[in-house]
Amino acid sequence: MKEKDNSALWTFDRGFEGPVCGIDEAGRGPLAGPVFAACAILRPGVEIPGLDDSKRLTEKRREAVFEDITGGGKAWFGIGAATPEEIDRLNILGATFLAMNRAYQMMLAGEGVPEEQLPRLALVDGNRDPGLPIPTQTVVKGDSRSAAIAAASVLAKVSRDRVMLELDLMYPQYQLAKHKGYPTKLHYQLLQKHGPSPIHRRSFLKKLAAREEEEA
Repeated sequence: MKEKDNSALWTFDRGFEGPVCGIDEAGRGPLAGPVFAACAILRPGVEIPGLDDSKRLTEKRREAVFEDITGGGKAWFGIGAATPEEIDRLNILGATFLAMNRAYQMMLAGEGVPEEQLPRLALVDGNRDPGLPIPTQTVVKGDSRSAAIAAASVLAKVSRDRVMLELDLMYPQYQLAKHKGYPTKLHYQLLQKHGPSPIHRRSFLKKLAAREEEEA
């Protein structure tokens, strides 16, 4: 199958002066598990066939793009997360910002980014500034407009999905492999049957608790 032309993603990033990093998150909506974020600087001249917003890619394609980015040395990147406890304590927006800042710091602490490739600007998916220590531009629907943000979206999504598969082995009664913690009908049914686990976000379960009180 011929790959979709994604050259516009790189054209967008080249519209800024100097190197940029892209930042995106995965897992803001689920009832369980951490929220993840990734930060990526694409190496000059790289091509990543099939790169796109992670939501537009099949699971198999996301995995292939993830391996191309990480195994092919096509980016300097960092991946960060915030726990369910941090989500409950900070709220999901604050925890997402925490994960983004951790991803940025992990990128800087990883395989040394050459000084000439250090980002002058962070492109962040969405419309909220996470408070990074460098100038930031938010980009609505950035994961379908910017190559760096699209790469970050794939890194964050695949990393979180892999963690949820590991958690599925620890908590098989919730069938996390099927829904990755998202609020599906099946997930709600299993929550009502088994109650919440240590990886559930208590602040996200208030509606479920209210429903159970009404039915009692």
